Amino acid sequence: MDLRIDLPIVLLLLLPTLAYFLWTYWRERQRLKKSHIVVLSLRILAVSCLIFALAGPYLLLAIKEEQVVYLLDRSASITNAEEEMLQFVTESLQAKKEHQLAGVYSFSTTLQAEAILSKTLKDLPKFTTMPNTNQTNIEQSLQVATGIVDPKKATRFVLLTDGNETKGDVLAFATKLKGSNMSVDVVPFSQPIVHDVAVKGFETPQLAYVGEQQPLQTEIMATAAGEAELLLYENDQLIHQETVELVAGTNLFTYKHTATAEGLVKYEAVVQVGQDAMYENNKLTSVTMVQSEPRLLIVNGYDAASPIAAALGSQAIAYDVITPQHLPNELSSYLDYNAIIFDNVSGHLVGEAKMTVIEQAVKNFGVGFTMVGGENSFGLGGYFKTPIETILPVEMEIKSKEQLPSLGLVIVLDRSGSMSGTKMELAKEAAARSVEMLREEDTLGFIAFDDRPWEIIEAAPLSDKEKAVDTILSVTPGGGTEIYSSLELAYESLADLKLQRKHIILLTDGQSATADYETLLEGGKEAGVTLSTVAIGEGADVQLLEHLSNIGNGRFYDVVDEQTIPSILSRETAMISRTYIEDNPFYPTIYQATGWNPLFAEGVPQMNAYIGTTAKQGATVIAESEKQDPVLAGWQYGLGKTFAFTSDSTGKWTGDWARWQQWGSFWQTLISQMLPSYNDIVYDVRLEADGSFMITDPTNEAAFLDIVAVNEAGEPLDIQLDSISASQVRAVVQAEPGLIFFRIADEEQAIYQAGLTVPYSAEYELRPVNDTLLEQLTTATGGTILKEPADVFRDFTAKGVERQTIATWLVLTAMLLFFIDITIRRFGWHLVMKPKQQEPSQPVQEQETNVAQLLKGMKKR
Repeated sequence: MDLRIDLPIVLLLLLPTLAYFLWTYWRERQRLKKSHIVVLSLRILAVSCLIFALAGPYLLLAIKEEQVVYLLDRSASITNAEEEMLQFVTESLQAKKEHQLAGVYSFSTTLQAEAILSKTLKDLPKFTTMPNTNQTNIEQSLQVATGIVDPKKATRFVLLTDGNETKGDVLAFATKLKGSNMSVDVVPFSQPIVHDVAVKGFETPQLAYVGEQQPLQTEIMATAAGEAELLLYENDQLIHQETVELVAGTNLFTYKHTATAEGLVKYEAVVQVGQDAMYENNKLTSVTMVQSEPRLLIVNGYDAASPIAAALGSQAIAYDVITPQHLPNELSSYLDYNAIIFDNVSGHLVGEAKMTVIEQAVKNFGVGFTMVGGENSFGLGGYFKTPIETILPVEMEIKSKEQLPSLGLVIVLDRSGSMSGTKMELAKEAAARSVEMLREEDTLGFIAFDDRPWEIIEAAPLSDKEKAVDTILSVTPGGGTEIYSSLELAYESLADLKLQRKHIILLTDGQSATADYETLLEGGKEAGVTLSTVAIGEGADVQLLEHLSNIGNGRFYDVVDEQTIPSILSRETAMISRTYIEDNPFYPTIYQATGWNPLFAEGVPQMNAYIGTTAKQGATVIAESEKQDPVLAGWQYGLGKTFAFTSDSTGKWTGDWARWQQWGSFWQTLISQMLPSYNDIVYDVRLEADGSFMITDPTNEAAFLDIVAVNEAGEPLDIQLDSISASQVRAVVQAEPGLIFFRIADEEQAIYQAGLTVPYSAEYELRPVNDTLLEQLTTATGGTILKEPADVFRDFTAKGVERQTIATWLVLTAMLLFFIDITIRRFGWHLVMKPKQQEPSQPVQEQETNVAQLLKGMKKR
């Protein structure tokens, strides 16, 4: 037991207190009685107790129990040493004493429990799976572990690791443990590597030009000499393959490649050997900006050749034509182009994942975008509430004052167990999106089925859209699949309604028993009910569903990519709920717009038709119909310029425009308006050793740059910018290994693009045990490097203590002394002394006399 004081300086108050009381005693000493001296002493004691209480006194009581916490490194750099670690822990537990608690935890990126602290731990349980092993964060693991243990008890952390931390700074945290009752022991382990080959570095020029020879330099590390296969790729196409001889250590190989691809070009180096310890370190990527003439991507939704390509001719901008099915998934592929045109492209052939990537290419990298009308475009293409609608200057919803046909829509959704997961969530989202496209007076029904139909929303006029959406989104999967009874219920709910258009959409991923569908659907056709079907995944009965849509006078969709489900339902709802195609010939009104008016100097040709849309606030309407609907509109979205041309490109809708002598010039003008303005300044973007990116501005205006980073999937990345100087900015980006793209824009919105690769984690590098770090860690925390398992439970140098404050007891004592003081002063000293001064003599004498008299009386008798 040990007495401690938090604020010893407070005890200085005792000096003036004692001085006051001594002065009082000296001044009144001639008149002081015994009672006065007692009261004065009580007051001195009471005040002293209060002063001691203010000083924060406490007792340290020893705690016998001790804690030992094992922390096992299970990161990728030490995976093969796991069995050896477990053996060490098992052997060391044999030396555990009764008063000691032990617990086992494992870590890589984060800490997870394997066996919680207890006195009974003897055998290790089976370890749980470590979800992410590509980082070693000793600092965070140790920090979390300190929060698990009882801080009052003596604690020893036993760290089994190679010490190669790839995240955090454990030595910085170790300083917080100095002087505490917590120490860190270390058992060094290393992963035995027989043979490993790794791509240590891969460098390509940051900037190049078409036709220029580029040096592609690959650095390969090998643990032993031998042969390997080196492969180099350009935009995922193999451009070089050779067998190379490796020596133990560093190997450098340089290949001269003539640039043919344009834009941001991705290069990849891959090394292959027969036996390899780690395959994760066999590949690195790099990006080069290859400058050339602008390039255009035309996505052609027609079965025939692209009408836009034909109108442009051979002397126009360089372009590629692809079908919607061949649209790429990666952002780097879109950044090869300066502008994109969707010509009559249906949204369900694109999918929202690719739409999201395109949206990022437009917003953050200035890629131009235009949507051209047709029967599969705009609202008819299912783009309602998609990323593509977000970037366009028009809304898919028609806000016309004309009377629209009355509509009844019933959605029949498969909720069987096989629909669980992404399919179900996307299907519900699609149904909810369809509800938002309906008017309040439209009729809506929603049936979810498994082995029987569940009428979630009874077919009736839509009075509360928000409630209907919430109801649809609350449906959960479960059960089997029975289609016929659900379709029968849907037809019955619509058959007798007096509506101009009645439609059913069936979505399922399964098969059902045979039934008389023909009779059901033929009866529905007589009542004016149509049916479209959506087959989701490979398990759906494609033949049945396609047959049903043919009989039901609807459309059939075979969905492979689940992301396209929302676009399909949007398209179906648009086709039956609105008259989107305006097909009365008219002469568009042309407004003053830079670059466009010279085309119409000799007049405006007649146009046959267009798709109805609504211009967004802030959009510039260049051409407008007689109904004041936009025919050609544009605006700025982020750094990109986007346009909507609501007529088609074939001449069927554009009429005289397709025979107009300025038809080719019209498309060239549109393309030139889309092209971004690139910055001529070359910013230097480099990956630093600590994983951050250093961006250098040669104009010394780095503080005014707008910098954005996204990954290959088009997802924005968290970025933290720190100005180093007038010419340099440090960017810390939270990104997984792989390609990331920087968009750098100045105050004039001129764009510079750069692509860099975040290499594989240092976990996959060949590194020995970090003895220096481990020694510094044990020294800082008072631990040691362990050699024998039994040493884990050696005697603790620091002992656990529990702090017991005594300030409360001192205050209570002072209160008691003050109470005695007040009592003496109130009732006098004689009250205290009275029981000792007065003897009960007289009552005793009287008692004895009475007794004597009684005895005398008895004798007389």
